[in-house]
Parts: sequence; C-alpha cells; structure tokens
Amino acid sequence: MTHKRDPLKKPAHIADVLKNAMAAYRAEGDGELMKVWALWEEVVGHGIAENTRASAFKGNLLIVHVSSSTWIHHLHFLKRELIDKINGALGRNLVGDIKFKAGPV
Repeated sequence: MTHKRDPLKKPAHIADVLKNAMAAYRAEGDGELMKVWALWEEVVGHGIAENTRASAFKGNLLIVHVSSSTWIHHLHFLKRELIDKINGALGRNLVGDIKFKAGPV
C-alpha cells in the first residue's frame, strides 16, 4: 500500500528551510555567530574582506579562509582588533579566537 503525501500549500524559500534546519541542529548561540557572515565586510573593511572569508565556527573559534600566506601573516597582527570589532558588532563576546587558513575566498 502506498501512502500519498499531501501537496505543499506553497513552495518554501531555501533560506527558510536552511534556517529551520540550522535551528534544529545547532546550539542556541550559533545563530548569532552566523551573523558574522552578514557583518563581515562592514566589520573588517573592504580591503580585508576582498582577501578573506569567514568560513566556519568550532565553539568560539572563527575559522577564516585567506587568499595568501602574506595576508595570513598580516592578519595575525590584527587578530585581537578583529575579534573586538566582531564581538562589538554582535553585541556579545561570542568569538574568542580566530584561525586564519589559506583557502577559497
């Protein structure tokens, strides 16, 4: 016997689907951490944003992909300032450290 599924009333936007899925599987504070992607260029500035991409979180560690080892070296000197700016923009101290890795930007 086959069971027919009720037709969808209207298509769901993928952003809504992902938001609901993330809410079901991630810790409560992670939703606020995801705001970093939206704030990234504003917080770090255009020049840095062109050469970096916030890519993932592990606890309070933000992993940032960087275009070159030269940029990684430069960003190590700015790490504390970037953490302070990100946390200031979020309104809470959610990012405790940043790890810079060469990767796709």
